Amino acid sequence: MNARPVVAGLPALVLAALIGTMAMMSFVAVIGPVVRLLGLAEWHAGLSVTAAGVLWMLAARPWGLLSDRIGRKRVLLLAMSAYTVVYIGLAVFIDRALQSVPAVLVSVAVLVGTRGLIGLFYAAVPPTAAALIADQSPPGQRTQLLARLGSANALGMVLGPAAAGWLAYRNLPLALYAAALLPLLALALLAWRLPATPPVAANAAQKRTPLARMDARVRLPQLTAFLAMISVTIAQVTVGFFAIDRLALNAAAGARMAGIALTAVGVGLILAQVLVMKLDVHPRRWIALGALIGGLGFASVALVQQPWQLPAAYAIAAFGMGFVFPSFQALAADAVEPHEQGAAAGTVAAAQGVGMVVGPMLGTLLYRANASLPYLLVGVLLLLLCALALAHRRAEAA
Repeated sequence: MNARPVVAGLPALVLAALIGTMAMMSFVAVIGPVVRLLGLAEWHAGLSVTAAGVLWMLAARPWGLLSDRIGRKRVLLLAMSAYTVVYIGLAVFIDRALQSVPAVLVSVAVLVGTRGLIGLFYAAVPPTAAALIADQSPPGQRTQLLARLGSANALGMVLGPAAAGWLAYRNLPLALYAAALLPLLALALLAWRLPATPPVAANAAQKRTPLARMDARVRLPQLTAFLAMISVTIAQVTVGFFAIDRLALNAAAGARMAGIALTAVGVGLILAQVLVMKLDVHPRRWIALGALIGGLGFASVALVQQPWQLPAAYAIAAFGMGFVFPSFQALAADAVEPHEQGAAAGTVAAAQGVGMVVGPMLGTLLYRANASLPYLLVGVLLLLLCALALAHRRAEAA
């Protein structure tokens, strides 16, 4: 009974998630220099990131539903192929644009359009991968397996910007082409090592009503995904400003401190998800514990006065969030029927997309009022999530 289930193709799936996330996050490291060299404004970069978040939000659930109908592997190959083509096109455009700078309108249109398409196509990968794992593992054992995906994503968040930044320092176009080839590598890996997956809802005689977006079974996972993503994106978008203003650093030193803090986030996420993989704990308990630790960690940023305290606070917060992220996916998977796994994973991923859109805007608005406000808000939201998870557990036990 305690034997861990074998998920066919899991190593390939995890490695593809790592590579895909590296490619997605590599753009963050180069967008600043690209914007400056093309004569664009900072808000143009923000618009491109927002476009990716909006299309991710809109596309995640349809991708999940499609994977229920035509099979997980087919959706992964389709989405990753389109992702690769768009990313290569973006790299080629920027390379040419750096040699002969086009009109601002052209640069903005291409950056926003391609980044939006990247969000649209990569939105298929997390829910489809989560649904594939849920298909092949029994309830109660999914959290540990989903944590492997979470660890891969966390590692990709660290390695992607670090590698791209190192390459961009020497050759900016090279960094872009290297990032563009990563999805191609992931695509080849999935095509080669991931077994074919039959549709779980292909039989016309067994058609059922699709999972409702606000189905009671996935409300807590959706709320958790939304609040977790708001918290993380607020912390990401404000850390550079906070390092400069609170710690009285110049722009270069502030960027370096922000990089150290975000590296600490990756370390905290990985350590937490290693624990999730090793320990057999119900997803709701992980959510409650992780939200408590994450809320206290983020709220403590408001008290930071010394440089070392910022990465320490971010590491503690990330350690808590590392318990939360694989757990809301597992909670959704355990709550629905086999033919609803893609829809459930897509619905939860869409809630993450909403958080990706709302978080940066909310965080920057609050920061303009007071540098501590974004972190205090995140602390309150996560402590509220902790209470809701505990209350949900008591309500089910009653």
